[in-house]
Amino acid sequence: MKLNPYLNFPGTCEEAMNAYAKVLGGEIVAMLAYGDMPGDYPIPDEMRKKIAHARIVIGDQVIMASDSGPDRFKPMQGVSVTLNIPEPAEAERVFKALVEGGTTIMPLEETFWAHKFGVLVDRFGTQWMVNCEKPE
Repeated sequence: MKLNPYLNFPGTCEEAMNAYAKVLGGEIVAMLAYGDMPGDYPIPDEMRKKIAHARIVIGDQVIMASDSGPDRFKPMQGVSVTLNIPEPAEAERVFKALVEGGTTIMPLEETFWAHKFGVLVDRFGTQWMVNCEKPE
């Protein structure tokens, strides 16, 4: 079994997933618009080009996402996507790239358990924890 995050966006899914693939070195394997869905679903015109399902593969991990309609979107609360990165320099690179245009919640710094640990909310509203643990 694997667990993977499924992120929701208020119309910025495509931009966010392209940014995440670039920063995290992943491959977008699905990016399907609501207007391309099979069947006779009633899709409002403003949602036709928005993303119904996206999937990024990063190594053996997956992040999935979609755009929610304006009446259904709720900002992320009470959860973070955590990245465990083995090298401090890579943790710094990823943190810096993700926080660009966003907000630092906790600066990336040494803690008692980690060479580097920090928390941020990116420009798309996703909260990330970047963790580079010390060896046990």
